Formats: sequence, C-alpha cells, structure tokens
Amino acid sequence: MDTQNTSVPPRAQSRNDGKNHPSHRTHTKRHPGGVTHDNTRHTTRFTVIGNHLTQHPDLSLLAIGLACHIQSLPTGAPVGIKTLAARFPEGPTRIAAALRELETHGYLRRIRERTPTGRLVTRTVSCNQPGRRDTASEPGETPSPPARSPTRRAATAPQQEPPRRRALPAVPKPSYTSPDLLRTATDVLAGLRREDPRLLLSATDAEHLAPGVAAWLERDLTPTAVRKALADDLPLEPLIRPAAFLAHRLTAKLPPIPPYRAPEQPPPVRHPLRNCDTCDHAYRGPDPHHCQKCAGAELPTERALPSRLYQ
Repeated sequence: MDTQNTSVPPRAQSRNDGKNHPSHRTHTKRHPGGVTHDNTRHTTRFTVIGNHLTQHPDLSLLAIGLACHIQSLPTGAPVGIKTLAARFPEGPTRIAAALRELETHGYLRRIRERTPTGRLVTRTVSCNQPGRRDTASEPGETPSPPARSPTRRAATAPQQEPPRRRALPAVPKPSYTSPDLLRTATDVLAGLRREDPRLLLSATDAEHLAPGVAAWLERDLTPTAVRKALADDLPLEPLIRPAAFLAHRLTAKLPPIPPYRAPEQPPPVRHPLRNCDTCDHAYRGPDPHHCQKCAGAELPTERALPSRLYQ
C-alpha cells in the first residue's frame, strides 16, 4: 500500500472553479460599440475645460461649444454677437440665445461700464468655474485650488468682499460760494428726476455735484437753463451711474465766463445769487430780499386806473 507524502502541499484549487471571476469578466469583456480614446498629451496651445461644462445637462450643444471657444480666446479678444456670427455658420439669433444660456448658468457675465470719455461699453467676463472668483489664468494653466484650513475639514464657501464704490469724477468749483448758491444748485439737481427718472440722485451724490452746478450758475445761467443743459440729449441706454454721468457733463460742457460789456471800464459788481422773498426766483442784485422786478413793482393808484372802471 502506497504511503502519501505529507510534506508535499496539496494542489491549490482555482478560485474560478466552475465559474468566471467577476473582475476578470469585467476587464476582458469588449463592448460592441461606444467611444474609445486615442489621446496624446498636449504641451502647447491648449485650454483646460471642465467636464461640468462639456457634460452640462442643461446647456445646448451650441452653448457648450461657444463657451469652449470663448474660454480658449486670449484676453481682449472681441466676443460680440456680430463677431461670433461672422466666425461660425450659426446666425446671430442662435448665437445670442446660446450666450443667454451661458449667462443663466454663470459661464458668462456681461458688464456695462462707462469710459472716462462718457461712452458706454460692454465688458464680457468668461468664467471657467461658475461661482468661483479665482484669478484668471492663461490658456493651458489650471487655477490653484484654494488653501484649506488644517483645523477645519469641512468645505466652506469662499467669502467675497463687496466691491468698493468707485469715487465720482471731480466737478468744477465756483469762484464764490454761499449757502443760497449751493441751495439753488441742490434744487436744480433734485429737479432733474422730473426731466428723466434715470437722473434720480442720492443726497451724497447731490452734495458732490452741487459745486459744479454752482459754477454754472455764476456764469449768468438760470437754474432752468442749467437743468435743461444737464437733462437734454441723454443716451438711450441705461444710466448705470447717473451721478458720474452728470459729473462728466458738468466738466465737459462748462460754459465760459461771460465777457464784460465794456472792457475799458472796471468790471461791474457781481452780486451773489439769491432767492427773492416775494416770487422765490433766483436773481442777482443789491437788494438782499427782493429782485428788481418785485422791488420796483407798485400797486396801481386811482389815477392810473382806466376810466372805464369808474363807469
């Protein structure tokens, strides 16, 4: 009778006896269809596009392609509807609709700004990650992730500081100031909203602009004339900062100082601008309470009345 050698280990049994291993079946099974990738690493002229954009569930294919094209452009490249319509076969209507989609989902922001010359322009901001305000990177560079606090593992939303309000442009200064003159200038500014509702000003804006209006009034212009000069011929587009627009107009259209009628004679005395106690109209004159019209007005006497009144 044979003796079994106990030093020889028993033959290991296969893990797949009688059935295939699931992981093996997954790796060896070939799908009859579907995409395969033949990728080569880019080293120059490439743009990093997130899958949240290329696989967005709500954006149209035109909007996704348009966003990828815009993100690949250098800073300062024109991306207006006419420019894009000239570049691609889609018409302006479809391109405008795709841009609105990108604005709705945060991939584009279009901001109206006024240049130093007073002209309104549209600035387009392309966001590669909506909701994030990281520093814009060059094509091919990935923005560095925000630093996380070592003591807090929970993800917190980045806090954004509110944008600082830009200072208003400087306005002309009058050579002579008085409370009455500044009060009249403030009344002119307050009345602009009746000319156009877009010219509604805050108290702070009116305080900044009042010296500029006073500089116009001391050039022998009536409050009505100043109001008309500031409120006429306004642009059709919305006034983002009406106070800045008025500050520019006060400086750019400041009328010259009126010449004297007799240069060989000393200039006449320039009285401060006052409001008449009777008619409440602005005037210049020696009388501190009444304008020349109200000061010279006299009630008709009995001799001056027509004779027909006695009949």
